[in-house]
Amino acid sequence: MSLKKINFGSKVGNFGEVEEGGGAISVLDLPDLALECIIERLPPASLCSMAGVCSSLRSMCTADHFWEKHMKNKWGRIIGPAAYREWQWYVALGKDSGLSKQGRPKGLMRILSIVRTSWWVKPKADDCCKKTSLPDDSVMAWFLALESGRFWFPAQVYNRENGHVGFMLSCYDAELSYDQRTDTFQARYPPHGRRTVAMENNVPWERLRAPPIDTSPHDLHVSDCLNELRPGDHIEIQWRRNKEFPYGWWYGVVGHLESCDGNENFCRCHQSDTVALEFNQYAPGSRWRHTMINRKEHREEGNEADGFYGGIRKLSSIEEISTWKRLWPSEILE
Repeated sequence: MSLKKINFGSKVGNFGEVEEGGGAISVLDLPDLALECIIERLPPASLCSMAGVCSSLRSMCTADHFWEKHMKNKWGRIIGPAAYREWQWYVALGKDSGLSKQGRPKGLMRILSIVRTSWWVKPKADDCCKKTSLPDDSVMAWFLALESGRFWFPAQVYNRENGHVGFMLSCYDAELSYDQRTDTFQARYPPHGRRTVAMENNVPWERLRAPPIDTSPHDLHVSDCLNELRPGDHIEIQWRRNKEFPYGWWYGVVGHLESCDGNENFCRCHQSDTVALEFNQYAPGSRWRHTMINRKEHREEGNEADGFYGGIRKLSSIEEISTWKRLWPSEILE
């Protein structure tokens, strides 16, 4: 880590030529603020490499505040409260048993051993390179566990099972594992009814999200937007085939009632207790094309033939609406 060969340009000159006490200045001789400014600009791979140099740099490079930015930038969009709780459970189980359900050894070398070997270098056996363990609950440990693919975490998948026609414009809960080689994910959908666990490979980032509602997929979401729904609003609604199935979130829009001609100047649909929901990915005449709910008394509604409709979310985020439109099927569904 000597700066002897580093040239900072003509304004500064060759910094390595500056010597104190006959020796070249080391990175560790820099003021703390300057060193921290350098470290906070390093990508994850370089942070791992620097952490393997000596105990002093290891202590700095494994600090949470350097890794929180990397965690947010790469994983923030698909990691939610449920994933964090799973990580805490994963860590606690490892501390209690020495090995978690996914068989984790301990310490910094364990974490570094499960990521790309090019990301780090082993410390030399000198006095400044004594082993220090990486806290299992650190942000760095969580980041590298996600990168390794050994930690499965809960999230949601759009158009599950490779866009199976029966799941178009829906979003279902799954457990995910990251694959560094392909930069995609493996999804594991929980069993329900007579159906066993379903697996899907090579799921891209753009088909994933963190659950917008922190609740079990088997629980009914209590809708808090029913009174404000009006034609043209974008919504997601829970739906499941039968009582044994988990809910998925399905995209739709609020439509006009049959008694309304759709003229915005005379529309009074928003004043009615009945709300028309439309799923325009389905062909006109399809039994899945539309449904009606009561905005004052809506709970779970449906039957074994048409499935059960649950809670509703009104979409206000342009990003969420754009995601659904981007996933729109190329052909109208029957």
